[in-house]
Amino acid sequence: MSPFHTGRRAAAAIVTAALLVPLAACSGGGDDTTKKDNGGGSGSTTKLTVLAAASLTNVFQKASAVYEKEHPGTKVTFSFAGSQELAAQVKQGAPADALVTADTKTMDGLKADTGAPTIIAKNRLVIATGKGNPKKVGALKDLADSKLKVVLAAPEVPVGRYSKKVLDAQKLTVKPVSQEPNVRAVLSKVELGEADAGIVYKTDAATAPAKVDAVDIPDAQNAVASYPAATLKTSQHAAAAAAFVKWLSTPEAQKLLQDAGFQKP
Repeated sequence: MSPFHTGRRAAAAIVTAALLVPLAACSGGGDDTTKKDNGGGSGSTTKLTVLAAASLTNVFQKASAVYEKEHPGTKVTFSFAGSQELAAQVKQGAPADALVTADTKTMDGLKADTGAPTIIAKNRLVIATGKGNPKKVGALKDLADSKLKVVLAAPEVPVGRYSKKVLDAQKLTVKPVSQEPNVRAVLSKVELGEADAGIVYKTDAATAPAKVDAVDIPDAQNAVASYPAATLKTSQHAAAAAAFVKWLSTPEAQKLLQDAGFQKP
């Protein structure tokens, strides 16, 4: 072979080797991600996305700050919605790491998509009214008054299903002026004066004490909502997601939940 061709081949080999160096460096990034999820990568951050029931909005926003302080390598972002909306997101393959619903029925329907769930809290219903309770609502039976503008969550929403259960048990027929996609939408209608009353969780009414009053529903007429949490099998951060779900049952997380009005699991 002529020296000319030998020189060309040598130059090509040098160029090829130079191109492979940055590719090898990019490949190494995958290893850093793995270490990061297991708590290894120095200075790296794992970003967790948690799909959570709307009724957890306030307490989880506080919980994320506490969790991130204790786990400096993890950033937690929440997506809040009605549990039925969250389930649809999971079925559609939305990128997320963990799920917390306001009922076991929704979680049970996602067994193929989640790890084993753990109940982290419970809740009860109250009747939310305008501040000062101007319509003098005192009990569930008052919601059947046709002169009263009542708003409920849609029956496919956990709080809507619980509401229907308690009203049916009392043989009450309530015709809502609207059916909302989640409990926060029900609360908002009452806060804005667009409804005289609505059935919400006790914890939701507690987030707006300056705008609504909460009328207690006796335990014998009430329903208990259970909140299961689970990792998602499609999570790209399995170890970090499992750590967050486990943390929700720790004394520190439980105190945050109970201070917000949630009951022990």
